[in-house]
Amino acid sequence: MQLLSSPNPATILYDRKSIPLLRLAAPGGTLVYTRPLARLIEQLQRLPGVGPKSAQRLALHILKRPEEEVKALAQALLEAKQQVGLCSVCFHLSAEPVCDICKNPSRDPQLICVVADSRDVIALEKTREYKGKYHVLGGLISPMEGIGPDHLHISPLVKRVAQQGVEEVIMAISPSVEGDTTTLYVGQLLKPFTKVTRIAFGLPMGGDLEYADEVTLARALEGRRELE
Repeated sequence: MQLLSSPNPATILYDRKSIPLLRLAAPGGTLVYTRPLARLIEQLQRLPGVGPKSAQRLALHILKRPEEEVKALAQALLEAKQQVGLCSVCFHLSAEPVCDICKNPSRDPQLICVVADSRDVIALEKTREYKGKYHVLGGLISPMEGIGPDHLHISPLVKRVAQQGVEEVIMAISPSVEGDTTTLYVGQLLKPFTKVTRIAFGLPMGGDLEYADEVTLARALEGRRELE
C-alpha cells in the first residue's frame, strides 16, 4: 500500500483506494492506522489541549477498554450534548429551563456575579463563599475576533438588573485586554441601576479565572472594589 507524502507527520493521508490513514512518525519507522482508528485520533485532536500524541494515547486506551465502557462513554457524550443547554435566566449550563442556582431560594437575588463562561461559575462555586446568583456572558468583547456586545448576553443582564432592583453586580472576569474591555463596557451600562464592583484578582494579566485556586478566588471576592 503506497502512501502519499506529507510534510506533517500527524496528517490524515490517503492511499490509492482513498482509504484515510494516519501516519505518525516514530523512531525506526512509521506507524500506520486504519480508517476507524485514524478517524478517532483525528476527532480527539479537536478537543482543547489535546495534541497528536495525547490523541493517540487516548484512542489506544479507549480501544483497550471493554465494549460496555466505550458504549457508556459514547452514550454520556451524546446525552450531554442533547440534554444540556443554557439557563433562560443566567445562561449557565443547565438540563432544565432554569438552572438549580437560579431556582435555589437560599441564594441572594440582590447579588449577581457576572462571568465570561460557565467554567468560571464552577470555579467560584468551589470556593463555597459566594451566596448570590450569576450571569454568564458567553464570552468577551473582542473586535479582533469579530465578537461585539451584541454577540454576548449583555442586554438580558441589563434588563435583569434594571427590573429586579439588584443591589450589587460583581464583575468577575479574568484580567486581559478583552476582559478589561468587557468589564468596563458592561460596568458603564449597569451603573445607572446598581452598584458595580470588580473582584480583586491575585492573577497575572491574562490569567484565567478557572485556574485560580479556591483560596485566591475567595479572597478576590472578599476584596472586591467598586468599579470606577
